[in-house]
Amino acid sequence: MLDVYAFATPNSVKVPIALEELGLPYTLHGVNVRKGEQKTPEFLRLNPNGKVPVLVDTPESGDPFVLTESAAILVYLAEKTGRLLPASGEERARVFEQLFFHASGLSPAFGQSGFFQRFAAEPQPLAIARFAAEATRTLGVLDGVLAQRPFVAGEDFTIADIAHFGWLWRRGFPNITFSDAPHVARWYETIEARPAVQRGIARVEALVPQD
Repeated sequence: MLDVYAFATPNSVKVPIALEELGLPYTLHGVNVRKGEQKTPEFLRLNPNGKVPVLVDTPESGDPFVLTESAAILVYLAEKTGRLLPASGEERARVFEQLFFHASGLSPAFGQSGFFQRFAAEPQPLAIARFAAEATRTLGVLDGVLAQRPFVAGEDFTIADIAHFGWLWRRGFPNITFSDAPHVARWYETIEARPAVQRGIARVEALVPQD
């Protein structure tokens, strides 16, 4: 049995999308980060880092396996099913190249840019300029990659595409557009049109309380 603890965040959405693509049944549990539910003692027992998503894989016999960090969860699910990740060679290396670029470059740049624009207690012009420029730069790097191939790691859709899609789905947070990234725009439309992606998005959006 697979349980996912998540909210409608850029990192959370990756896991339901992957599970929908892989056709694996799962139970989705909402963790409202707007109310600080990720900092409760109950949730911190799952993830001491206090962040969503979390995957709990409970076998028919044995102890539950708890995994955090969206990229690690994507790799685990891909290896569990033998799908969305090449088994070996250069193709597999390209997937990890993009996963690490996402985790070390695009994701933190987008997140910090959005934070300093929206949540900083006082305006921080230097931080805003620094991270907005880095978000734009990393988007340009991805656009260059997608100018050479249909998907971020090559000819096939993989977990690397799911990883990048999460933050690009929430690109409004750092005020990013695709106006200067036509190859990213083409790729995004392709991913967004996938039925499994649409189902995953709908699942996490349903977690958001309606005011």
